[in-house]
Amino acid sequence: MERHRIIIDTDPGQDDAVAILLALASPEEIEVLGITAVAGNVPLALTALNARKVCELAGRPDVKVFAGCDRPLGRELVTAEHVHGKTGLDGPVLPDPEMPLQDGHAVDFIIDTLRREPAGSVTLCPLGPLTNIAMAFEKAPDIMERVREIVLMGGAYFQVGNITPAAEFNIFVDPQAAKIVFASGVEITVMPLDVTHKALVTKARNDAFRAIGNRVGVAVAEMTDFFERFDKEKYGSEGAPLHDPCVTAYLIRPDLFAGRHINVEIETMSELTMGMTVADWWRVSGRAPNATFMGDVDADGFFTLLTERLARL
Repeated sequence: MERHRIIIDTDPGQDDAVAILLALASPEEIEVLGITAVAGNVPLALTALNARKVCELAGRPDVKVFAGCDRPLGRELVTAEHVHGKTGLDGPVLPDPEMPLQDGHAVDFIIDTLRREPAGSVTLCPLGPLTNIAMAFEKAPDIMERVREIVLMGGAYFQVGNITPAAEFNIFVDPQAAKIVFASGVEITVMPLDVTHKALVTKARNDAFRAIGNRVGVAVAEMTDFFERFDKEKYGSEGAPLHDPCVTAYLIRPDLFAGRHINVEIETMSELTMGMTVADWWRVSGRAPNATFMGDVDADGFFTLLTERLARL
């Protein structure tokens, strides 16, 4: 199997952390070229710090982490401490990282990597707002045709919104950036709330993380213990959805997911529906498809994969 060579663009976030851990635990399928931090769940200083904490938790201080955009393209930053806690990684107590933040801007790292590596060899994996990716595409349009694929977590259709009645958080934070990315012509695979809300951390699944017994398993269990309180109360569900690990799980086991190649447009004009992913699921608009929009996941297979891989770290 050909390895996916990826850049993870992220705003950690407990579920971002699990997505990063899954990628770093899967070297047969995934090579992480670097991690780029963006403002989102918490401000940039914390997301850049958290990304390095997670790398060290995985025993991978060699991974290059770059800080990127500290605000959306055209709006004030909206954060989610009410979900993720004041640090963004509340739950486990993780030491401050010893590994350095890399010099240079995340956007430049994305551009330089795509220009340096063979065309069609690098996949972008955004787990947060799409600001860094959009900025890279705007600054260096030539890189768009060099991207192998974008696999992102964001958006919703049947599940509508989780930050407003119409919008999912990552897209809502920077809808202008999302519009640029979805109009780029790059092949896009979307993990929306429609999928991630089926990947619930039940008590049994969280007990399985803790039973791994290593530092990573315990930390992941403590992360999900923390943020599940908010989601269980909000949705009345039996556990919290693990949004972002769906991205890295898809790279390893695409057969766990099912969706449709459809047109997805981003609402940027209406404050009422700002950031809505208008997904033409029933193909009624006549607009050309621009994304594979996932609609289902084998949740048991997903958690079996996640537990097995986290045990490696």
